[in-house]
Amino acid sequence: MKRRILSGMRPTGRLHIGHLAGALNNWVSLQDSYDCFYMIADWHALMSEYEKPKGTAESSYEMVRDFVAAGLDPEKCVIFIQSQVPEHLELAMVFSDLTPLAWVERCPTYKEQLREIKGRELTTYGFLGYPILQAADIALYKADAVPVGFDQIPHLELTREIIRKFNGLYNKKVFPEPEPLLTRFPKLLGIDNRKMSKSYANFIALSDTPEAIEKKVAAMITDPARQKLKDKGHPEVCNVFSWFSTFAKPEVKDNVRGWCAGASSGCTECKKSLAKALCAYLEPIRDKRDRLSVSHMECIIKEGQKKARKVAAETMDEVKRLIDFVM
Repeated sequence: MKRRILSGMRPTGRLHIGHLAGALNNWVSLQDSYDCFYMIADWHALMSEYEKPKGTAESSYEMVRDFVAAGLDPEKCVIFIQSQVPEHLELAMVFSDLTPLAWVERCPTYKEQLREIKGRELTTYGFLGYPILQAADIALYKADAVPVGFDQIPHLELTREIIRKFNGLYNKKVFPEPEPLLTRFPKLLGIDNRKMSKSYANFIALSDTPEAIEKKVAAMITDPARQKLKDKGHPEVCNVFSWFSTFAKPEVKDNVRGWCAGASSGCTECKKSLAKALCAYLEPIRDKRDRLSVSHMECIIKEGQKKARKVAAETMDEVKRLIDFVM
């Protein structure tokens, strides 16, 4: 049997090129060798967007479109919306009862997001407890592994601790302790050289038109030390070149490195070349996205819910028997 993995994204807006490079491309490569469950984490989105939740349902729908357009195959993996599987909240409640408060208060991701996200009241019970819900998400499908970057390992270790405590309390190995499936994500900054974020609107969306891509790339910040055409550039510190390294063909990237370091072409021309490379990279995704009909999307979502609920119900039946909720 294939080992199982669970991963997801929050529907807080349009998916962008950072999601593609950092997660989606990896998910596509995993679906042939793993039993994959990919989740639209709308409950997690509500934890930070509860004051203005309008648009969550539409974003969830559009996220499924992006998943499929990027190469996820509903015949090879399960694509589902978290809130359509109520067992997530049931298991999260059980895990909440046995998780010490100190475990979630020390979570580095929680502290980081409190510092980064401004203008919203996030000192709430739900936001503090989101690692417990995330542990329930993973455990509900008895995932053997979770694709993560190095910075997410402490977060996954909390899931392992919760599972370890549950298994120990009830003297049965109900859940496997998920291992990190380490992936190296390209470090892409936004077009303004800040962290790529929906909050900063400094990204290129998968659904952007060629015209929108060209406009956004034209606004990108290049090597600050290169003030004149004759000034030699430093590709290793230029954000535009880091995008070339991720999305352009190797021969194009090598040519750009030569142009920049040798001062044989200006930054404006370089950005035009990047826009052309990005349009070519995203064209098949955008074309496939546009061909996905409403009925096809509804079918994918419905079938994903059915498959996810089948596994989730079996897990919760086992849990409820252990906590003596079933005669």
